[in-house]
Amino acid sequence: MTSTPTGTPMGARPDEVRRHNRTVLLRRLHVGGPCTRASLAAELGLNRSTIKALVDGLAESGVVEERVPRQRSGAGRPSLLVLPQAHAAVVLAVDVRVDQVAIALVGLGGEILGRNSWNLRVRTREPEEVVTHVVDSAIVLAADIGVTMVAGGVSVPGVVRRSDGLVHEAPNLHWTDVPLGDRLMSVFDMPVVVGNDAELGALAEHLRGAARGSSDAVYVSADVGVGGGVISDGSALRGTAGYVGELGHMMVNPAGRPCYCGSRGCWETEVGEPALCRALGLREGAPRGAVVAELRSLAESPEEVRERLAVFTEWLTVGLVNVVNVLGPELVVLGDLFTALPASLISDVAQEVRRRSLVSRAVGGTRIEASTLGGDSTLLGAAELAFEPVLDAV
Repeated sequence: MTSTPTGTPMGARPDEVRRHNRTVLLRRLHVGGPCTRASLAAELGLNRSTIKALVDGLAESGVVEERVPRQRSGAGRPSLLVLPQAHAAVVLAVDVRVDQVAIALVGLGGEILGRNSWNLRVRTREPEEVVTHVVDSAIVLAADIGVTMVAGGVSVPGVVRRSDGLVHEAPNLHWTDVPLGDRLMSVFDMPVVVGNDAELGALAEHLRGAARGSSDAVYVSADVGVGGGVISDGSALRGTAGYVGELGHMMVNPAGRPCYCGSRGCWETEVGEPALCRALGLREGAPRGAVVAELRSLAESPEEVRERLAVFTEWLTVGLVNVVNVLGPELVVLGDLFTALPASLISDVAQEVRRRSLVSRAVGGTRIEASTLGGDSTLLGAAELAFEPVLDAV
């Protein structure tokens, strides 16, 4: 069946076409930011009368507004910019980590309207404690800002069933079969989607970060464990029932340390936060700030980086060579703790991956870069996960 330029099947009813075009236009503004009507028509392949009708309708409902650009060039009347209105649709983003939970209220267009975070201890890491604190904090934050939440997205460092948000296993949180999605939906009375942290980091980087414009990319993040998210042909790779991206449990060192998964020498035992602490001469479990501070002090001396982190660098390279050979991305984005690695180390690793990887050489060299979103990648990914169905309904 053939399709129109925006992807609607030929023969679709006029109301279906209008709804589809409206969603496509809104998604373009949400992800791409302000744009003129003429540019929207050119990008989306729609005629100007259709764009006018869509923009007028969205403006009447308060979803977008048109404004004269601040910077004007040339003579004559400037073209108005169409801007998404952040308060027209606000979602709750939740990022659950091993030692911290962060929440944010994110408006249409990706603007963070407000945020809060708190540390986790052994007792407060229990699922019910986390849910209670998330609910209480989100309600207070929404009231302070004066907005209504319409959906939620949650990032969790574990294996998550996308259909209902069941956290099958989040070992570093000591969670097993936690119905997180159902629990939050019942309390908030709104749609809540739960995803794996690395997958959501990949989504955020693809839409708003270093992987923007890359149709095939892999996001690799390090915390206590290591995870991966894959963008393939412009879409997130989600695997069976949503289970995908456990790159940290790729075996790289059969003689290595035991891993909680039951195997030995998994990649995360060689390059996760505990391994980085050992390489830096810090005690395992040292505060994240101490790890980052030590890495920053090393960054001024590339030779010292190569000397002290030689073993860590080798295992990072080995794992990335495997990732590139199997998945063949044009870009690998290093996130979370990996963003603190010295630039010289990342450059050395990228050079070695290009040298050792058959696939990288075949595609002209896979790029390896640090995340541009820093610690917000998974939080923003959770927001984008929540926005996916919202954009159809705004």
